[in-house]
Amino acid sequence: MRMRKFLVLVFFFLVEIANGQTGGNNAFAVLDLTFSARAAGLANDFISAKDHDISLGIANPSLLNPKMHDRLAFNHAFLAGGVNYGMVAYGRECMGGVLSSSIRYINYGFFRRTGIDGTEQGSFSPFDCILGAGYGRSLNPRISVGANLNVILSQMEVYNAFGASVDLAGTYTSENENLLVTALVKNAGFQFNNYYTKEKDPLPTEFQLATSYKLNHAPFRFSLLAHHLNQWDLTYNDPNAQPTIDALTGDSIPVPRAGFMEKLARHFSYQAEIMAGKHVHLRLGFDYHRRQELKIDERPGVAGMTFGTGLYFKKFNIDYGYSIYTRAGGNHMLCFTTHLGSWKK
Repeated sequence: MRMRKFLVLVFFFLVEIANGQTGGNNAFAVLDLTFSARAAGLANDFISAKDHDISLGIANPSLLNPKMHDRLAFNHAFLAGGVNYGMVAYGRECMGGVLSSSIRYINYGFFRRTGIDGTEQGSFSPFDCILGAGYGRSLNPRISVGANLNVILSQMEVYNAFGASVDLAGTYTSENENLLVTALVKNAGFQFNNYYTKEKDPLPTEFQLATSYKLNHAPFRFSLLAHHLNQWDLTYNDPNAQPTIDALTGDSIPVPRAGFMEKLARHFSYQAEIMAGKHVHLRLGFDYHRRQELKIDERPGVAGMTFGTGLYFKKFNIDYGYSIYTRAGGNHMLCFTTHLGSWKK
């Protein structure tokens, strides 16, 4: 009982101090990347399925469970310009719960180093790295909790930054395991060392709520995620925008501002999984906020949509996710997961 009260107090404290932004004002943007191919196919933030997927246990430590014991996962994505990133994750059952460890990384490729006169002086390869350890356990058959500790390292040529963050989560699972509700506070922490100044930038702290429901007699799981709940207005207002003049009436047209429903809709993403068979899962997701931020106004296309699939074999699984950013392209991500014990038989 004391542990439950402590976790509740920590949740409220972190939500109170959180200063969420969607980009540009925080340190270590690498924390906001999607490191799971399964999640990449489900609107990028997917934290509401409790099964054997150790990659989900890294994103939401309250999902860590005995099915993830001895599971090893490799996730990797390829971006434009030689940038690539990924994650290695492992789970181990011990101490009455499940321990997880992970390495998340992003390599920005090679850059030329030049002097002030343009003389080439070699090359360098910037990178970010997150070293993580987590623990999750069940308090009773319905409720589980978990926490992650992350150490964040960043090197940009001769400049370095260092920080640490924690993730805290709790999950409720119904008796028949069809309904799941979870809450997650992620990226709450501090930057201890900036690249070149003494100022410390905030981390992209975020509070999320999610729920999923699997139909009893059909192979469908539907999920709803509410994100950035510690920041109401996620819209961007151009500070340079000026009122325009109606050519017919001569009236002044004010700069458009988002209304209540627009601001509310920005907080939700939608996910669906189709368990087409024992060995094949199909996935679909939609993030309205990402669509609004990245779409091209004249040709929005299907920006914000994600697609994915999972192939499940006896000794290993392969997951694939594709996130559409704009009509110019998107991001492909692959994951290979295996149970190490299965290779010993």
